[in-house]
Amino acid sequence: MAFFVYILQCVDKTYYVGCTNNLEKRFIEHNTSKKGSHYTKIRRPVALKHSEEFTTLIEARRRELEITGWRRAKKENLVKSI
Repeated sequence: MAFFVYILQCVDKTYYVGCTNNLEKRFIEHNTSKKGSHYTKIRRPVALKHSEEFTTLIEARRRELEITGWRRAKKENLVKSI
């Protein structure tokens, strides 16, 4: 099973970092469902700006925490590097 770390850009231009094992389903939830995080529910629509794939949940969670701790400028550089 694959795990994904992703960065969403909200309508207010803020970034949200998350982790999932089903990127497509989770993206839809963030935009339409009550299952999306509270942060993105009040900042819809969101756009997928970056994703990375990992083989274990532990690796994905570590990367999620790493990116979450970054300042905005560093996140923007990651998003633009693609």
